[in-house]
Amino acid sequence: MDKVEKYLQKICNALELVAAVLVLIGILLSMYGFLKDIETFSSLLGNMASFKHYLEKIFIIVIGIEFLKMLCRPNADNVIEILIFLVARHMIVEKTTPYEDFASVIGVAVLCIVHRYLHMLEKKKESAKSEEQE
Repeated sequence: MDKVEKYLQKICNALELVAAVLVLIGILLSMYGFLKDIETFSSLLGNMASFKHYLEKIFIIVIGIEFLKMLCRPNADNVIEILIFLVARHMIVEKTTPYEDFASVIGVAVLCIVHRYLHMLEKKKESAKSEEQE
């Protein structure tokens, strides 16, 4: 049974790597298409709607990059970073009410508190291991 679990774990790792490569290809293609369109940059000067559209595209690329990081190194830090970027994107790009903005700020604050708490737990585990080794 142990061999089957190890084999399944290897298959899952390979599939995660394939998914990460596909996400990377998508990010690179979208960045190339985005940079290729010079008209986008010239329209930013006179039109605020164009800037909002520009920000939306940039946030999608950033979230894709964070998702790629999470696929390559899955840990709580990367997941929390992605969630913070998603909330920030929603607040900046979407039309939101003051209540939604407030809820988003509270959400980011909770995510930051959870992030800090996880780091504190990690430091306690490391100090316990170092004391144990001495």
